[in-house]
Amino acid sequence: MPLENRPRLPRIPLSKRNRAVVRALNPMLVTYLEASRNLCETDSILFGAALAVCRIIGAKIPMAGRATQQSNPIPARRKRMEVRIANARALIGRLTRFRSGNNSNNRPRVVRTVIMAFAGTNISLSQPHITQKLTERIDDL
Repeated sequence: MPLENRPRLPRIPLSKRNRAVVRALNPMLVTYLEASRNLCETDSILFGAALAVCRIIGAKIPMAGRATQQSNPIPARRKRMEVRIANARALIGRLTRFRSGNNSNNRPRVVRTVIMAFAGTNISLSQPHITQKLTERIDDL
């Protein structure tokens, strides 16, 4: 089986039964490992042995290989950026609604969000030019 299509093998827990299975399989491997000519063959032999141990102890093995498992993977950095953009847009919307001055926007949850937006700065909602500071924070976001 090519390396790209091999399933990821799970970690097996250490128990007396699992150790006994591995100890029973180790002497059988000696003849195969001595006959292997290169690293690829050795890797295939060891993978086959590990797969046999997993099947004997009943560990769940994924059927699809690693290459077919992810048909269209999205890079983790892109996911993180999309989450940060979505959070920034939501915060911009809340700050804009708070700045507009509707009475319904003075709810504790909205006020808490606005306070959180200014976390790490010396700005509080009781300052005289808070609308200007809100505008600057919205522009920053």
